[in-house]
Amino acid sequence: MKTPTDCRWNFPPSHKWPSRDFIIPGADLEPDTLLYAYAHGLFPMYAEGELWWWSPVHRGIIPIFGFHASRTLKKNVRRFTCSVNTDFEGVMKACAANHSEGEWITHEFIDAYSRLHTLGHAHSVEVRDASGDLVGGVYGIRINNFFAGESMFHTETDASKVALLYLVELMQLDGMLLFDTQWLTDHLASLGGIEIPRREYLELLASAVAE
Repeated sequence: MKTPTDCRWNFPPSHKWPSRDFIIPGADLEPDTLLYAYAHGLFPMYAEGELWWWSPVHRGIIPIFGFHASRTLKKNVRRFTCSVNTDFEGVMKACAANHSEGEWITHEFIDAYSRLHTLGHAHSVEVRDASGDLVGGVYGIRINNFFAGESMFHTETDASKVALLYLVELMQLDGMLLFDTQWLTDHLASLGGIEIPRREYLELLASAVAE
């Protein structure tokens, strides 16, 4: 499935977006809607029971070659085994269950992103302990050289950091250009994440999603 170049929903062009993080309500979570939205700088999230499309005024990203891995993290990597796309739905459900920010990951979202995963556009990194139990992970959307990180989780110390490190290394190897984290948190900043203005983000996005 190619990235849609148009959309049946009336998403406003970016020059008409308000100077706030939430842009417009409505639409749906069909694969073509999601791909079009992500390719144009929007992502969905529920607010007060309504589906909204967001584009933060100040966007969080992790520079592809700017990830900060501490000595402790590099040492702890040896405790885990990483894989890609072996349990996408499991990672989503764990993200929903393991922290308060996951409350927006409803069954509707899990179904929608699982469809994208089946179509080859949504991906997960799984982190397992020595017993083979899923203890960390991250999932998101890929469009060409762009990856939108949606959520991550851990049930053992550093497991989500290991997932991010593994993902960034894969992006480096594949020549990818942009790793979007939506907002910048203190946790992401400690790993090398930075914040850029929306306009700059949209310029980087356009280059990264270009065929």
